[in-house]
Amino acid sequence: MPEEADVAHAIAVSFPESSSIPIRDILPWAALVGVLAVILVYFAGVEQGALSLLSNQYVHEFVHEARHLAGFPCH
Repeated sequence: MPEEADVAHAIAVSFPESSSIPIRDILPWAALVGVLAVILVYFAGVEQGALSLLSNQYVHEFVHEARHLAGFPCH
């Protein structure tokens, strides 16, 4: 066998070490996302009737299809 056709050599590949993100850096962003999610669910699912913040049906009509997609009863 020719020398060029020798068995492939293993190549050492170094990967950068993964660094962990401290929880105190993630917590404010997680809280913000949680509050925004609760507000979105409120306006998509509950913004009508006795708990309505707005007296019109604008929010209801704007999120009408999202309400059905999320499984909220509408009519």
